[in-house]
Amino acid sequence: MRTFSGLLPAYLCPMQSAADSGGVVAVVGGGPAGLLAAQRLAEAGLRVVLYEAQATVGRKFLVAGHGGFNLTNAEELPSFSARYAAHQPRFRDFLGHFSPTDLRQWTASLGIATYVGTSGRVFPMAEYKPAQLLRAWVARLGQLGVDIRTRHRWLGFAGTTGLRLRHETTGEETTVHPLATVLALGGASWSKTGSDGRWTIALANIGVQCTPFQPSNCGAEVAWSSFFQEKVKRTPLKNIALTCGTVTVRGEVMLTEYGLEGTPVYALTPAIREALGHQVPATVLLNLKPDLTPEALRQRLSQRRSGTSWASFLQNTLRLGPPIPTLLREAGPPVVPTTPEELGHLLTHLPISITGLRPLEEAISTAGGVAWEELNSYLMLVRRPGTFVAGEMLDWEAPTGGYLLQGCFSTGAWVANGVIHWLQGSRQP
Repeated sequence: MRTFSGLLPAYLCPMQSAADSGGVVAVVGGGPAGLLAAQRLAEAGLRVVLYEAQATVGRKFLVAGHGGFNLTNAEELPSFSARYAAHQPRFRDFLGHFSPTDLRQWTASLGIATYVGTSGRVFPMAEYKPAQLLRAWVARLGQLGVDIRTRHRWLGFAGTTGLRLRHETTGEETTVHPLATVLALGGASWSKTGSDGRWTIALANIGVQCTPFQPSNCGAEVAWSSFFQEKVKRTPLKNIALTCGTVTVRGEVMLTEYGLEGTPVYALTPAIREALGHQVPATVLLNLKPDLTPEALRQRLSQRRSGTSWASFLQNTLRLGPPIPTLLREAGPPVVPTTPEELGHLLTHLPISITGLRPLEEAISTAGGVAWEELNSYLMLVRRPGTFVAGEMLDWEAPTGGYLLQGCFSTGAWVANGVIHWLQGSRQP
């Protein structure tokens, strides 16, 4: 039997004594972390009540699926855990407990088959939509006896074990006293789905420190000229590389009226944020031909014949057509260099000044949340024994590509076993 930092898999930890006592475990928040925690707890024999402020559970889960339902990634665990940067050691444990393979097996248990795309991202098969997975999941929770109570907003704590709740339709307020509580209320982006970060007030009231929220996986703002905005509008730049500091990411970038967006920009959000903290603006370097060595690029640029315009030459020889000439004039030096060496360097090191990141509301995810020093190894609040925290409430961030959802699932599974461990150690006769 494998163990993870002293925690047993939930399905191997029967909790009949707690269940028979008439007590319940409360899960607050119906996103991926909360729903999986509820499932694991119910599978362990606990009575679970899940409270969700919105009319339905999984709203952000469904919104995330609109752009391609990327559940996780097939990357090997050592490099997978590195995607969580400074929090790699913690996430190595979380991922070891509930891995991408475990996630795929879990979806299969709901009747949803998955496949690995060419980029390593894992998706449900084409015939399955996000809503189908969510419906199957909610049905499974129902079979396990999980009591899902929507339109119940958490207002804060009451005493040492109580939770204050308000029914959003009737306005009635109640206080419940569960055996243990899992908080999985999300970060602070996409507030229309219920992820608004207002829970930080309730935690601050009991002295829990939270790192301020900041946008992550979001667009970057550039002070384009009005001419550039009008001429270029929204235009993709394919097969490029973007560098900020020591970090380089390849992919596709979209030029927008406000700046840049796309996977490389999202992945560089932490580096851009750090750079903005030291200088305004921050500079990223755009490489328009990352597949060519400097020498190969110089040789191609040396082939230009007299009388051929550089714009035509770049389009015909390097497939750098519009809007590249306009972009070079916008972001490059006042006079675009014409020697092969200087132009080659500009094409691979085009400086773009970032003036800021897009607002929290537009961000795919957020950095910030409950500070790690406020939690023990089971993700239980040190200041409030029996209350556990999972998902985007925690202070972590990861790039898109399956890492965000996997982090939520893995921390949800982890806290479920933390609850089980705590109940067995402190509540079992």
